[in-house]
Amino acid sequence: MPAPPSGPATSAKIPSLRWTARIRAVGVESPGNARDPGAKSSRVRVAAVQMAAVEQREANLEQAVAGIRSAAAQGAELVCLQELFATPYFCQVEEARRFDLAEPVDGPTNRAIAEAAREARVCVLSSFFERRAAGVYHNTAVLFGPDGGALGMYRKMHIPDDPQYYEKFYFTPGDLGFVSIAAGRTRVGPLVCWDQWYPEAARLTALAGAELLFYPTAIGWLPEDKPTHGADQLNAWQTMQRSHAIANGVFVVVANRVGTERAGEHSIQFWGHSFICDPYGHVIAEAGEDPGVLVADCDLALIEQARRGWPFLRDRRIDAYAGLALRFGTPAR
Repeated sequence: MPAPPSGPATSAKIPSLRWTARIRAVGVESPGNARDPGAKSSRVRVAAVQMAAVEQREANLEQAVAGIRSAAAQGAELVCLQELFATPYFCQVEEARRFDLAEPVDGPTNRAIAEAAREARVCVLSSFFERRAAGVYHNTAVLFGPDGGALGMYRKMHIPDDPQYYEKFYFTPGDLGFVSIAAGRTRVGPLVCWDQWYPEAARLTALAGAELLFYPTAIGWLPEDKPTHGADQLNAWQTMQRSHAIANGVFVVVANRVGTERAGEHSIQFWGHSFICDPYGHVIAEAGEDPGVLVADCDLALIEQARRGWPFLRDRRIDAYAGLALRFGTPAR
């Protein structure tokens, strides 16, 4: 999550655009494609861009556009940018002046990303701080198509309020529901950061038809937590999202930010580790803690294969889930 931190904040120096990539094919060929060389490919190449944000919005936009171009040059068709990439993560503090960072859907950030998507001929998920109306702001993601047009939009549903993640101060919960957006040969389900801890969000997005769940993310370690809990936090974060892939028979693409960002006396070390996993939960590509572009091939035929072997959607007891609509407890009988 981004914005101009007070105090020393992040360095004004623009990070080197040393984009790295790891490309690995997913799973196995479907039997049909293996026997028929003329069959239409079921593989879609996807990319996640992870960046270290600085205070200058234009510099962050340049990084994002460079990442999109790098992904496209490596054959990616779908690109996921990290959460609120255009600014540092401003939710470390509660300051009304930071609402000035918000933009309308057709603001300068999305115009730049739409143009980059058009030039590179790829689909791009752009995460931004939306100003919907005076006093109504959202954490929003828009998917742009290869012609630069908006294909669909999602507003973050789950809003955290934790130390240095004071998002409830800034963001109104989303009101668009969980969506699946047609993107070329597949369907993308955008979710945002805190949403990644909720199996209900992943399930409803998959039920809407999404084959790839995209998670723009801003998560990291607080300095006092990392020595004792750092490894467990990172492992839990990845395990949770891999479980969404398994339970729903979908691919998961996660783009997290990197670098240490400061707000006065506070700081977060964003841990990176963007990753892509298949419907079996296999991590097929993972980044480290430096800026980079992560690229992998997703064989959509694996979705059918996984769901035939693990028919979790078939065996759901939709007649027995009324309790999910309650905050806590069981339905009255």
